[in-house]
Amino acid sequence: MAKNGNTCKSDRSGLNLLTVEQMERYSRHTRLAEVGVEGQRKLLDAKVLILGAGGLGSPAALYLAAAGIGTIGIVDGDRVDRSNLQRQVLHDESWLGKLKVDSAKARIEKLNPDVRVETYPVMLRSENALDIVEKYDLVVNGCDNFPTRYLINDACVLLEKPLVDAAIMQFEGQAMVYYPDKGCYRCLFPTPPPPGSVPNCAEVGVIGALAGQFGTLQAMQTVKIILGIGEVLINKFYFYNALDDEHQTFTWEKREDCPVCGDNPTITELIDYEEFCGIPAVSDEEDKTERTAEYDLNIEQALELLRQGAKIIDVRETREYVREHIQNSTPIPLGELSKRVEEIDPAEPTLVVCQIGERSGRAVKTLREAGFKKTYNLAGGMIAWINHRQPVEKGKE
Repeated sequence: MAKNGNTCKSDRSGLNLLTVEQMERYSRHTRLAEVGVEGQRKLLDAKVLILGAGGLGSPAALYLAAAGIGTIGIVDGDRVDRSNLQRQVLHDESWLGKLKVDSAKARIEKLNPDVRVETYPVMLRSENALDIVEKYDLVVNGCDNFPTRYLINDACVLLEKPLVDAAIMQFEGQAMVYYPDKGCYRCLFPTPPPPGSVPNCAEVGVIGALAGQFGTLQAMQTVKIILGIGEVLINKFYFYNALDDEHQTFTWEKREDCPVCGDNPTITELIDYEEFCGIPAVSDEEDKTERTAEYDLNIEQALELLRQGAKIIDVRETREYVREHIQNSTPIPLGELSKRVEEIDPAEPTLVVCQIGERSGRAVKTLREAGFKKTYNLAGGMIAWINHRQPVEKGKE
């Protein structure tokens, strides 16, 4: 039954009944033969955990709340930033700087008083994941970093919870459902990519409407699982390219040798996922505070450094560099930096560049710790460079 607001009432037999208000609110559901009154009760009784109140979590949360999911848990330790508002439709300008989970709770409660919203303003860690996940029937993943992807996968396998997963970047999206005893994320992706080799949406961008498309797709998969109707993306990998409007669905099978869901699992408890993915165990906020004005340069400061003869290193991927880059810059993708560090002269001032200044900031931090004290980060990256109408070259590797 619903957990707060307009709760179901009971008839003389003790069975839960939808209230008059609920019969009106969910009338388009109850008229569907596949849902009906009993199906709506299932939705009101369901408990769904949403990991991330961002691009995917926002539309998923809104449509699950509108559908009458009785309890929605939201895990997100981040705060609302203006750059979120192009796709994260749970939030608005009035919530800038405030916790995303608080914004999400307020928005959902206005949308549907039947829904109980449980908030977790934390980063999901090995220490807290099992305690949080075990309270819910299934999990919707809207998180885009690899340590958290492996963590939530393993937690769901260990607790036998369905995981409705999706990922988006630029104009492409993918979705799949991992179901108990049917395989998991590790069956498809046994090992993470090298650190820095796969940029995130903050670095390469994403079209806002794509988040809505895949977040609502996740909501639809969730509703079908709860109701036990239709075909679900179990053992299917759905891919969509918005530019070409191409849809593809691939089938896959559970791996018998999967280390977490296979016949003889070697992972029987949660591990250190930052170490597994080769990523330092710091939060985004901690990472940002480690950068100082000493080596974060704005455009004017960067131009002055270049006038003094500084070299330029571009740590983006090759495809990004080819699209557009600063003249006379040297491409060294972040994932190759440790192997090619001898190409950088520690005696010469060097400006490090990426798309928005995040990858280059990490590169400068690493280089400075290794003794390259004359390396500097272009704050805002190529986006800031182009916004200030500085010249770029195209199509040259």
